[in-house]
Amino acid sequence: MTKYWIGIATYDDVMKAVYEGFAQLCHGKKAPLKKMSTGDWIIYYSSKKNFNEDIPYQKFTAVGKVSNDHIYQFDMDINGFIPFRRNRFY
Repeated sequence: MTKYWIGIATYDDVMKAVYEGFAQLCHGKKAPLKKMSTGDWIIYYSSKKNFNEDIPYQKFTAVGKVSNDHIYQFDMDINGFIPFRRNRFY
């Protein structure tokens, strides 16, 4: 059965995910990605454009479909931050 999920991230982060074809949720935690299955959909909501501004944006910014069951870690080269990700088609 197909499920639908809501992800919340800044517009800039969502656009990076769309361009690179991945999903990352809850500051890179693995658990939310494990709940998803191939074929599930995710809708991203962006409350602001970027992390450093407090100007409201409040828009749905992307819709993506889980492309496979592979969950992986990605080294962002930011103080040891290695979030979990999952591939998507947007």
